[in-house]
Amino acid sequence: MNWTLEYLPEAEDDLKNLDGSVKAQVVKGIRKVLKNPLSKKEGGYGDPLGNRSNNDLTGLLKIKYLKIGIRVVYKTVIIPDKNIMKVIVISARGDNEVYDLAGKRRTDNKL
Repeated sequence: MNWTLEYLPEAEDDLKNLDGSVKAQVVKGIRKVLKNPLSKKEGGYGDPLGNRSNNDLTGLLKIKYLKIGIRVVYKTVIIPDKNIMKVIVISARGDNEVYDLAGKRRTDNKL
């Protein structure tokens, strides 16, 4: 199954604002996950999210970069003839801020 990678404009800004070496690691990880962005339960790489910090993030997945302290939150969209991995947020993992931001962006972008 082939996947297309898309970023919310805000997520593109998140990526641009990362330090060069951190950015390279994040991009490398996203490319790896893009090979199979489904949840681990479905044989993919993504960790499913549920309710986090009073945000319903059901249906969203995350990638954790433990050594550099970054999380990527994304959604998979499967429609006829197209499979999309849509990156919603790329952020340092601090006090659930990444989940609050993901919840806001999900609402703002009707995801």
